[in-house]
Amino acid sequence: MKLKVKSDVCIGCGACQAICPECFEINDEGVAEVKVDEIKEENIEDATDAKEGCPVSAIVEDEKK
Repeated sequence: MKLKVKSDVCIGCGACQAICPECFEINDEGVAEVKVDEIKEENIEDATDAKEGCPVSAIVEDEKK
């Protein structure tokens, strides 16, 4: 599973980082970013919760292969 954060939508609330710190962080610009290339099996549930919990739906599946 691959995810990305739409930086033009993200409000930097930090919910994703709080839910799944293994996969998300707030960068120096104050917006979230995915810090791994591929979501590991053991983090998929938390990463999905973070995606679904984003208040502005800024986290989406990365369609690039």
